[in-house]
Amino acid sequence: MPGLPRLPELVVALDLPGAAQALELAQALPAECWAKVGLELFTAAGPEVVRGLAGSGRKVFLDLKFLDIPNTVRGAVRSAARLGAAMADVHVLGGARMLAAALEGREDAAAEGFPRPLLLGITVLTSMGPGDLPLPGAGDPAGLVPDLARLAKAEGLDGVVCSGHEARAIKDACGPGFLCLTPGIRPAGADAGDQRRTMTPAQAAVAGADFLVAGRPITRAADPAAAARAMLEQIRGACL
Repeated sequence: MPGLPRLPELVVALDLPGAAQALELAQALPAECWAKVGLELFTAAGPEVVRGLAGSGRKVFLDLKFLDIPNTVRGAVRSAARLGAAMADVHVLGGARMLAAALEGREDAAAEGFPRPLLLGITVLTSMGPGDLPLPGAGDPAGLVPDLARLAKAEGLDGVVCSGHEARAIKDACGPGFLCLTPGIRPAGADAGDQRRTMTPAQAAVAGADFLVAGRPITRAADPAAAARAMLEQIRGACL
């Protein structure tokens, strides 16, 4: 009898002004939720917030979107693994040599005894829609995302960051085991904010996303834990 399909996992973006607020909110979340540390929190609180979250048993997605010369990115990924991040990301537009260097950084840390984090490639930010890409002749991001995903797959990354709208095409192009993490998750009827290519938790789950990232709909809710539980229920309801 075949096993049940793998449920997408919920990643809560802790875009908060300091470590104390982030650690307090993370402690209230359901145990299965990941914590995302992005540029705002990392710039305010530094690497210790990653260590603190990981040390408490929370799986951490370090979302710093590395894009630099290959040697710098290699060192950054090595440092992310040393901090205890379970997932990190790099921009696919950094090119094949930079992606290869990122994987080398992960192996550097593994040689020191640190677990290998999942390494995902940024395709096109979900805050960008048709006409927003600053590239000559670029139109709808959906036309570029699958090509970037194929490059990430060819270079050995574990998956990509994309919108839920592109997840199915990426799975078709790269295989079902290639991971898709989808930001821009919003409950039905919620304000999209500065996001453009959004989906509800149920829509993204059905589309084939493996990780769903939600920030403000949870962190700004009157009861963040209840908001997270509601999203988890919507994910389960769409998949079972």
